[in-house]
Amino acid sequence: MAYQFIASDLDGTLLNPSHAVDTFTASTLQALAARGLQFAIATGRHHLDVMGIRQALGIPAYLITSNGARVHDPQDTLIHAQDIPPSLVQQLAQPHFAAGTVLNFYRNEDWLIDQPCQYLLDFHADSELSYHVTDLSRHSGAGVAKVLYIAEHEHLLQVERKLHASFADELYITFSAEDCLEVMASGVSKGQALQLVLQRLDIASEHCLAFGDGQNDLSLLQLVGHPRMMANAHPRLAEQLPQVPRIGSNQQAGVAHYLRELFAL
Repeated sequence: MAYQFIASDLDGTLLNPSHAVDTFTASTLQALAARGLQFAIATGRHHLDVMGIRQALGIPAYLITSNGARVHDPQDTLIHAQDIPPSLVQQLAQPHFAAGTVLNFYRNEDWLIDQPCQYLLDFHADSELSYHVTDLSRHSGAGVAKVLYIAEHEHLLQVERKLHASFADELYITFSAEDCLEVMASGVSKGQALQLVLQRLDIASEHCLAFGDGQNDLSLLQLVGHPRMMANAHPRLAEQLPQVPRIGSNQQAGVAHYLRELFAL
């Protein structure tokens, strides 16, 4: 089998438990890039946050961000964007859904939040991406790629049920982490965005490897010919894709070790 393309999630997958790039992983991907392999980073993060991670990896890579609502090429040209309809964004920002959470909007060039949150600043310390605090319940809803709720998991499960009851197929609703519930426009997903990239490069999905650990990686792993799931994958993902082979955890640089063995580096 001729592998031509590698797509990977970041947090819980390619990054270490400190959400950072380790040199072993970076050198592995650089060696594969030198062999002609092409890459996509597929994440829920904002593209402004991911540019620094790509630089640390030291490879040219497509950026699939906000769970597929934005796609940039290796030269940072925007090649795909899909926003949530503004009327739906306005509803998502109301207390019926947002009460008890830290509410966030991702837009093209900024990150809006309804209250200060040091945890999120610490999470983005490496990229220095920062938010602007504003009253999101009064926002027009224009230009929003992703709505993100931060709270304890049990509370977010209640929010998830409310969202599904209210919007059914109008939105894509997924967890990126236990404390992060994310909402995008219907039709948005990492898998759909990767399909756009592969079509652009005229690469068949069966020649693609993909790695993931979270519920927002489901479509990514379903699309490709060679899906791989982390040992630390979320139980919901494992239940939905029981046939997908498991590799090591991100704590042990599982992706890099797997690739080194597969490509005999």
